[in-house]
Amino acid sequence: MEKNNKAVTTDEPQINYRGIKAMPFVIGNETFEKLGTLGTSTNLLVYFTTVFNMKSITATLLINIFNAIAKLHPPHCETKEIGNCPGPTPWQMAFLLSSLGLLVVGAGGIRPCNLAFGADQFNPNTESGKRGISSFFNWYYFTFTFAMMVSLTFIVYVQSSVSWAWGLAIPTFLMLLSCVLFFLGTRIYVILKPEGSPLANIVQVIVAAVKKRQLKLPEQPWLSLFNYISTSTINSKLPYTDQFRFLDKAAIRTPEDQLKSDGSAANPWRLCSMQQVEQVKCVMRVIPIWVSASVYCIVLVQQQTYAVFQALQFDRRLGNTNFDIPAASYAVFNMLALTISIPIYDRIIVPILRRFTGKEGGITVLQKMGVGMVLAIITMLVSAVVEERRRTLALIKPVGIDPRRGAISSLSGMWLVPQLSLVGLSEAFTVIAGVEFYYKQFPENMRSIGGSCLFVGFAMSNYLSSFLVSVVHRTTAANGQWLPQDLNKGRLDYFYYLIAAIEVVNFGYFIMCAKWYKYKGSGTSVHEVDKGKMQSEKEKPLV
Repeated sequence: MEKNNKAVTTDEPQINYRGIKAMPFVIGNETFEKLGTLGTSTNLLVYFTTVFNMKSITATLLINIFNAIAKLHPPHCETKEIGNCPGPTPWQMAFLLSSLGLLVVGAGGIRPCNLAFGADQFNPNTESGKRGISSFFNWYYFTFTFAMMVSLTFIVYVQSSVSWAWGLAIPTFLMLLSCVLFFLGTRIYVILKPEGSPLANIVQVIVAAVKKRQLKLPEQPWLSLFNYISTSTINSKLPYTDQFRFLDKAAIRTPEDQLKSDGSAANPWRLCSMQQVEQVKCVMRVIPIWVSASVYCIVLVQQQTYAVFQALQFDRRLGNTNFDIPAASYAVFNMLALTISIPIYDRIIVPILRRFTGKEGGITVLQKMGVGMVLAIITMLVSAVVEERRRTLALIKPVGIDPRRGAISSLSGMWLVPQLSLVGLSEAFTVIAGVEFYYKQFPENMRSIGGSCLFVGFAMSNYLSSFLVSVVHRTTAANGQWLPQDLNKGRLDYFYYLIAAIEVVNFGYFIMCAKWYKYKGSGTSVHEVDKGKMQSEKEKPLV
């Protein structure tokens, strides 16, 4: 049997990893894709309210759900008075939603796969390959911040001060460059063949467990469960864990369960291997953490939406000049904080923490996520205090009137910097740790799915935020809306306090999940010693 395995391995084509050579194409594709999509989406709030003449609440809900040329939008509004501007016609709205839909589909196909695809270009079995993967992650985060900074400065300025037509044409051209760069590297990419359907494996385990739900679990499952391991699998071998024990029944072999000549189950919908079961457990353990991370991202969403509306009613003059900083450009401080904090944490803080904890990363990935969540709570508290001050000065000491929104506060827009810097620092901890967490905790053949968890979580947080905004808007309508068009007539600070309270509850939930969580590959059975003694005897028929 051992000779056959070697023969199979020898017959497989040797993979020629091009690591560094492939990076310019992968990273270039990622950079221009983000410049294109982020350059379009960053300033959409302003576009919806100034070009499509939408109300702030409508524009916010539309942005949260989805995160156009003369005849494709309503006519230019001369009066700029609230409620007097014509809205979009049904076909104009249909065209807009179709455009946003295509943007979402395109980004959804690129972002989850690029992370895993880029890492696949390096040999994970060599030291240089491991360093290359780590370097790729660093560049991946850098391209995101770089694209955001360019979008929030240059592209937003062109859209707001030069021309919306040019401001949307530039991201379109950048997306074309992204496609060109990707296809130029086609000949040198390492493309790993898919190992069946990982989703089908999950369903098989669940179905098999349900079929055998009346069977009694064995006393020593790590020894008696069916544990066939394919010689061609790319997944690492996992030890038995005692969570979700109901799924273990899928790997109980009964007299009715037949095996193929290679030792695999003849009917995978009735008998699954212990490895398949453990892989499903890996996915199920991630879900509670993912839910908490999705709720956390509500803070990021609010700093991308209502912080822009706040900026519109701040004094945005740059010093003593007449230049007004575009409202959406303040988010660049978020990116600056994110960019600066990454090398400081990696080069200074981690070595210090390593001395005390003895862990290679200084602290665990989940601990790192927890730090970011605490910073998110502080962010919302600071945001509420700043908004209360802005509103007060807008009512007693305005510096102008915006016909569309109302009085402009004399408080400088630079007071947005603390909350935006805090949320950037929070993102550097929680989001980056989340990407690493999903990539490492999912089985190897599900890394693309793991990569999509971050973006699906962002989408979920947008839906949650949209629901929250809608509920608050309706429930506060009778006693004075918290979120009106004119923020001076509302209480956005109360809304921020509400989000802070939600994040406190979410942080408590996250702590419980983190204490319960068991990292992939960590043996958790109380009989690990017995397992070690009998490991070789159990594995002999499988070699």
